[in-house]
Amino acid sequence: MLFCSTRGEVHGRDFEDVLFSGFASDGGMFMPENVPTLAPDTLRRWGGLSYTQIVVEVASLFIPTQSIPREDLQGTSGDTGGSAIQSAKGLSGLDVVVIYPRGRVTPVQEKHMITCLDDNVHVFAADGSSDDIDQALRRLFADQDLVRTHGLISLNSVNWSRVMIQLAHFIFAYLQLSGVEQTGTDSALPELEVVVPTGGAGNIAAGCIVKQMGVPLKLVAMVNSNDIVHRTVTSGDFSMAAEVKQTLASAIDIQDPYNMERVFWLLLGGDGSSVRKMMEEFQRTHTSILPKNTHTLLSSVMSTGRVNNEGILEIMRRCWEENQYLVCPHTAVGVWHHYHCPHNPGLRRCYIATASPAKFQEAVQKAGLTFDQFEEVCHLDKLPTRYQNLERSEKWCDDWEQRLRETLQALDLARKNMVSFYTQ
Repeated sequence: MLFCSTRGEVHGRDFEDVLFSGFASDGGMFMPENVPTLAPDTLRRWGGLSYTQIVVEVASLFIPTQSIPREDLQGTSGDTGGSAIQSAKGLSGLDVVVIYPRGRVTPVQEKHMITCLDDNVHVFAADGSSDDIDQALRRLFADQDLVRTHGLISLNSVNWSRVMIQLAHFIFAYLQLSGVEQTGTDSALPELEVVVPTGGAGNIAAGCIVKQMGVPLKLVAMVNSNDIVHRTVTSGDFSMAAEVKQTLASAIDIQDPYNMERVFWLLLGGDGSSVRKMMEEFQRTHTSILPKNTHTLLSSVMSTGRVNNEGILEIMRRCWEENQYLVCPHTAVGVWHHYHCPHNPGLRRCYIATASPAKFQEAVQKAGLTFDQFEEVCHLDKLPTRYQNLERSEKWCDDWEQRLRETLQALDLARKNMVSFYTQ
């Protein structure tokens, strides 16, 4: 299995190259040169497997055993910053740098990051949106000398490995809920509708890949008031709004859904030249109107819906009142579809739940609900904190990029001198 860039200028990279990277050198995103197909018999054979076993099977399609032995492929994904910190803290050969949008995550999410004082964990609070942060990171990962010198790897869904693991979410859900085990070998595979709360579009991109692999999914991308994906699917208007709106579903407050590039690449049959032209125009002007054929293809593989804050609170209340099940505001964005879109009785539905409501106390309270907070979360309030600010300036993107470069250089120097970064 070899990988290429969505923009057509990078080919023949192996999994290790792709894993230890972010954006490709041409500014694109890595995808497998050939997307494997899952035969109906394979899906039926996987029917009794656990989630972790499905992860192993899916990852094995893309990772040769000489890169990672099969028995080591027991991976998952979660809230990116907190998960990265918990996975990497204390490791002597690895530094993890986390950048989060200050004031645009909940206090619990923030405390999960800033209360880690391990010497190899470095947290930055940026005065801007997630889209702003991505601008500075794109610049860093475009510098291939910097990437090679410091061994940089992106842990969000820019990195193919994150999307690859998300493939397993859709396949496992399909095997659990579609009723495929009740069909005969000569029968067509049943369709499953999967509704996905969508921000950066990594998860919905994974769904599109699984669909191309032969799993019959009907995909629905649900967004909050930052509705660029909704506008793109419904009208072909792939354009940013004037600003990123802060909503109760903060993790999907995104106007640059960078994984849509992977979706476009799939729809256009791997035509990197067309993708490059489209995405470079979008990045330059923040405005793009999809060609008619591309819009037609996109609207044929997914539908969308849009939910405002009032709708989020309505669903949180209703789901609790009817099911005694408390959903986080991001999950509520998806579940809105259940209550407001007529259901075809012959089609089974699945909703991707994204996080614990424990992280979103303010939204729970605004919905008029109560939640007994976990003791582990309450303990975070008692811990010391450490983080650095990335202030907003006139040339903020240049300043952030330079600050992060200087941090990488300082970390490298501390390692060479075998001294603690925070006590040198």
